[in-house]
Amino acid sequence: MIVILDNGHGSNTPGKRSPNGVLREYAYTREIARLIKEKLESEHGIETILLVPEEEDISLGERCRRANQIYTKQAKCDALIISIHNNAAGNGSEWMNARGWEAYTYYGISKSDILATCLYDAARKYLPGMKMREDWTDQDADKEAGFYIFKHTIAPCVLTENLFQDNHEDVDFLLSPEGKEAIVNLHVQGILDYISKIKE
Repeated sequence: MIVILDNGHGSNTPGKRSPNGVLREYAYTREIARLIKEKLESEHGIETILLVPEEEDISLGERCRRANQIYTKQAKCDALIISIHNNAAGNGSEWMNARGWEAYTYYGISKSDILATCLYDAARKYLPGMKMREDWTDQDADKEAGFYIFKHTIAPCVLTENLFQDNHEDVDFLLSPEGKEAIVNLHVQGILDYISKIKE
């Protein structure tokens, strides 16, 4: 199994930060992706690739091309993709009230839904008391969307929205050592549980 981590946006992406500027999504998601990679590789021996090691933004088309190349040439059809983001309720200019954790998959039923369910289960464990933003209309918790990365990649793919960068309480938690540990651990646990499930 190869885990492909797609960290959201880039240093040149407008906005995408907390109203006070202390959290910048591109930097936060790169830090989280790096920590997930370190834990998966050092503690579990799972090869993990950072899809965008660059600081600047890389186009969605190029991100998908890279992911598909890894999937077909390196993973031999045994890979997964997680695109890591922070959520926002406004335009970044003022603090908002929305809070919580959620994940998205493409429309329909696929292995992506299994991965998303594993991530939700892990999020409930590592974010106790935190709101889980869910949509059970199709019998599972994840939300569905037609995001470009879903439509143009081959491997199972989930996009996680890790709390709100324009909610003061969420930002304080995200930037704390325990908050970063929780976000890392929920991704690692979700990945491990998914790998176990597909091997059953």
